[in-house]
Amino acid sequence: MTENPIEIVDLHKSFGAVKALDGLNLVVRTGEVAGFLGPNGAGKSTTIRVLLGLQRASSGTARLFGGDVWRDAVALHRRLSYVPGDVSLWPNLTGGEAIDYLTRLHRGSTDPAALKSRKAALLESFELDPTKKARTYSKGNRQKVALVAAFLVDPELYIFDEPTSGLDPLMEAVFTDHVRQVKAAGKAVLLSSHILSEVEKLCDTVTIIRSGRTVESGTIAELRHLTHTSVSALVAHDPSGLARRAGIHDFTSSRAGNMTQVGFSVDNTKMNDVMTALTGLGLHSLTATPPSVEELFMRHYGGTSNNISNGRRGAEVVGR
Repeated sequence: MTENPIEIVDLHKSFGAVKALDGLNLVVRTGEVAGFLGPNGAGKSTTIRVLLGLQRASSGTARLFGGDVWRDAVALHRRLSYVPGDVSLWPNLTGGEAIDYLTRLHRGSTDPAALKSRKAALLESFELDPTKKARTYSKGNRQKVALVAAFLVDPELYIFDEPTSGLDPLMEAVFTDHVRQVKAAGKAVLLSSHILSEVEKLCDTVTIIRSGRTVESGTIAELRHLTHTSVSALVAHDPSGLARRAGIHDFTSSRAGNMTQVGFSVDNTKMNDVMTALTGLGLHSLTATPPSVEELFMRHYGGTSNNISNGRRGAEVVGR
């Protein structure tokens, strides 16, 4: 039986009296991009450090490809690429030299000519000058060095911890394209990102953690099924009866000429019944919007809206 690239069961990690992880569960399957969400201090980065064998778990199980992340760390690292959210480089090396050094671990069977061609293509797509010393690089360019190194090799698993931090929107789009390519090649990706629109575009599954525990996990479609869809409709007949139907919330209505505009949210389990009722009211137009990843996240973090970013550069949702 093929082992999952990442499998975490009932993981605990304490620092003295502080519980950073408190029974965390997480699975990432082959060919899957898995989003990993949580606010500052939720335990995301601690989880990643345990996976990389940089910290030892207090109890529970953490495995990469079925191997023990602590005992088998060296062998497992040959099968993955990791990019942190704040990359540090050797100041006196050029970007190209740093990339060569970072990728040396994975070069066993790689054809040198193919590697050189691939490196040139990645440098071009990320618009990185490899001849400059690392000490002259901005934060964004340091991220590019790590991303080029990660995509240059051909691992089975990619672990990204806020990888687009410091990148502009064009480079974020380049990153998105490369993640889609590695997914199409059957690789597994764990993506921790504070940009929820990025998670929504890329991820097949989402795991939301709080205080070191998994509070929601599943495909985006499955998680959406647990919440509400927003509906806006234009109907010809009196819609007041809709407000009393089971599963409808936050009902509003207003006249629009000889029609009535209605708006409400509906439990996804009641969607068929509501659509039938709308049709009976002389339905003229309809817009139904499924919940976004932001809304799924805010089910568990409704009090932390100041820490959420559904697009470009709001305050961070996820962090250390």
